[in-house]
Amino acid sequence: MKSSLKFLVLTVFLLMFSFALFACGEDAEDGEEEFVFDGPTITLNVYNWGEYISDGSEGTLDVNKLFEDYFNKNLSSKYGFGVEVNYTTYANNEEMYQKIKFGAGSYDIIIPSDYMIEMLREDGLLIPLDYSIITNFDNIRDDLKGEKATYDPGNVYSVPYTYGMVGIIYNSAFVDEEDTGSWSLLWNDKYAGKLLQFNNPRDAFGTAMYYNNININSTDKADWDLALESLLKQRPLIQAYVNDEIFNKMTTASAVAAPYYAGDFFTMAEKNEDLAFYYPEEGTNYFVDAMCVPKTAKYPEIAMEYINFMLTEEPAVANAAYIGYASPNKLVRYNEDYRAQMDEYHEDWEYILYEKNPGREPGGANENYDYDPIYKSFDSEIQEYANTLWESLKTENSTELWVHIVSALIVVGVIGLAVYSIYIRKKRSKHYRLRDKKARSK
Repeated sequence: MKSSLKFLVLTVFLLMFSFALFACGEDAEDGEEEFVFDGPTITLNVYNWGEYISDGSEGTLDVNKLFEDYFNKNLSSKYGFGVEVNYTTYANNEEMYQKIKFGAGSYDIIIPSDYMIEMLREDGLLIPLDYSIITNFDNIRDDLKGEKATYDPGNVYSVPYTYGMVGIIYNSAFVDEEDTGSWSLLWNDKYAGKLLQFNNPRDAFGTAMYYNNININSTDKADWDLALESLLKQRPLIQAYVNDEIFNKMTTASAVAAPYYAGDFFTMAEKNEDLAFYYPEEGTNYFVDAMCVPKTAKYPEIAMEYINFMLTEEPAVANAAYIGYASPNKLVRYNEDYRAQMDEYHEDWEYILYEKNPGREPGGANENYDYDPIYKSFDSEIQEYANTLWESLKTENSTELWVHIVSALIVVGVIGLAVYSIYIRKKRSKHYRLRDKKARSK
């Protein structure tokens, strides 16, 4: 009897839970039933670059919300819970790496760049992907996966998210056309105080290395010293070392030239029609950012469901159009909605993103560069040496500014002292004249 009662109670509870789990509501706009999830949920932590996903702002599609809806409707019964996405951002690869390496945060999905994926992989900080879950991997272009993914051969730990190249963005209203085409624009003293540089060591040193035809993956410290020498010559011309600050500086014309990622050019050009773009003739960086699951992930299987979902057409198109970078997904480039949106950005978008290939063959963006244009990870010795050189560049920059401030204060102090001395002399002179006048009157 007790056993039958327990069975009856359990049955009623499961029926009530199932009803709550798959409750439906009426969509007021189109009259269709809208799925409403009302069960237990877990939090999936996604860690990505800033401004690097279609987030629902300005009428765009919120792909994280789309994933939540998809998972809760289609996969919650399989896993026994629903999902909420907690999305946070980082400014650069190095910042992200430090958090992952030292466990400063709990993340299920990260989207680093190629060389950083290689470093994370070598440090044992990534989980191998389960392609029985990531069934949409076939949507990735063949030339961007498998052995072609040299940073992660066979895509054991990563799935491409975006790819692209670095170029130079300049303001055609202020920069003479004959000064463009080369990295030398960033060393042109004609534009002193109006030039920007990357605020991270790998990309900043990269600009100097491409400019001097130095191997960007060199393990020879002399090559890094030569690159530092170029950056030191450039430093007096630089207005600021920037990351996301470039958007405001270039769109408002407070700066007139800067190295940056091709995809971000479209966002800036939309706000300032004088902005133009080119790939430097000496060669430039070709990069891939990819989705990975860190070893400390709390929900690795759900992270892989997230990756698989991002490879479907709707979120892939939304992300590519929002970010502006080239998409490795075969479903994107010729999607009509995507093409219509990109046409609104810039008339040359397809040439810049897809037709100007990054290779070293004739016509490629790196035909004049003698080395592999994609970053590789370094051993700890070279990494530390590069970081030390970067700190010396930035410290000397700060020291130079401090020297100017101190010098200015000294000049002001000297002028103040001189004015005070003149005042005292005049006051004393007046006192003596008055005293002499009184003496004569007696």
